[in-house]
Amino acid sequence: MKTKYIDLIDQTYYFPQEEFTLEDHNLYFHNIDLMQLVKEYGAPFKFTYLPKISHNINRAKYWFQNAIKKHDYPGNYHYCYCTKSSHFEHVLTEALKNDIHIETSSAFDIDIVKNLIKKGSISKKQYVICNGFKRDQYIQNIAELINSKHKNCIPVIDNYEELKLLDEVINEPYQVGIRIASEEEPKFEFYTSRLGIGYKNIVPFYNREIKNNDKVSLKMLHFFINTGIRDTAYYWNELLKCLKVYTELKKVCPTLDSLNIGGGFPIKNSLAFEYDYEYMIDEIIYQIKVTCEEAGVDMPHIFTEFGSFTVGESGGAVYEVLYQKQQNDREKWNMINSSFITTLPDSWAISKRFLMLAINRWNDEYERVLLGGLTCDSDDYYNSEQNMNAIYLPKFSKSKPLYIGFFNTGAYQETIGGFGGLQHCLIPSPKHILIDRDEEGNLKTRLFSEQQSATDFLKILGYDE
Repeated sequence: MKTKYIDLIDQTYYFPQEEFTLEDHNLYFHNIDLMQLVKEYGAPFKFTYLPKISHNINRAKYWFQNAIKKHDYPGNYHYCYCTKSSHFEHVLTEALKNDIHIETSSAFDIDIVKNLIKKGSISKKQYVICNGFKRDQYIQNIAELINSKHKNCIPVIDNYEELKLLDEVINEPYQVGIRIASEEEPKFEFYTSRLGIGYKNIVPFYNREIKNNDKVSLKMLHFFINTGIRDTAYYWNELLKCLKVYTELKKVCPTLDSLNIGGGFPIKNSLAFEYDYEYMIDEIIYQIKVTCEEAGVDMPHIFTEFGSFTVGESGGAVYEVLYQKQQNDREKWNMINSSFITTLPDSWAISKRFLMLAINRWNDEYERVLLGGLTCDSDDYYNSEQNMNAIYLPKFSKSKPLYIGFFNTGAYQETIGGFGGLQHCLIPSPKHILIDRDEEGNLKTRLFSEQQSATDFLKILGYDE
């Protein structure tokens, strides 16, 4: 009878996988001995494996270039990183090693861009695509960038008033994009995205506000839907509606030469995850080409804004199971030495599921459990995997510590959780480790931030002496 944790994983999934292997009954992630990190740094901790960022960027660039070559597509492809996924300097520095561009969403993003320009990480040849609803400070920061001769800073118009606000503070000719307000899936609580300008209003807006304005030229049409890039009738229908707007706009706007299809590539959230990235990219390029040919207009350069896809699979969190509470005949609660609300807020706020595995004791028998955090909040729990309605882990033992890992958590968790600030029930943010490799492939680790202390919290709360 197969009752060990390794048996459960082996008969449920294809294992080992590209990033996960097993040695001496312990889990390795990209050939990183996670138990060695536990011994060196202690748990809980979060980590960022920097080489995975470059790896994913170059995967996408490779797929797009293959599709462009296959379909003899005349346009270029530009990979932009969506900074809101993770603003950390180590993330931007790693991403920018790969000849990419930047997409921003708020005023302070531009301050990060200026810092990176000063350091030489961003040149004036690189695109800075400015999305989001823009008011005073954001408008002013964009203007400062454009006025400093950064010609490839492209504000994407989100509402009718923004163009006038930009015109008032930009001193020379500049380029803009327009965002389409896409229609949401039928299950959404509203029909149309609050972001952008409606399909039917874009050409009239161009004719009214941009066509005869010598100072501004329209370069880009921006398209994004909330559900991301998925092989569904809904996605393809919205893309075709976007392309119809593009071809109509191109016929009256000769400066329009770029289509931004936004972000939305999913990332691995289970060992059973399947997604054909190459097929989706190939089909997108094909649909753009066919639609433009049928309309008799030039094909656009393609921009994407991948955030989670860029950085999500680089991150992880490791916890120790402190104690097991048997609450009734069927429910066993494994209590971790941290909080899900603090460290993985997406799991609490929007019921997002991450890839979760035991770090050690794979040769022990398993049991069904629930995972609970340290806060006194009933919502601080994790109860199922993406493709199963339960969690199974090696049996709890007071004499044999159990460590568990949540993987592909690198996007949004720190910013949503408020990195370095107050945390729910004053449960501290854990230490954060950066993992890299040198030119010979040898592993390098360093502590990016210590676990929060009581002193940190007291200072924020105004109790400092």
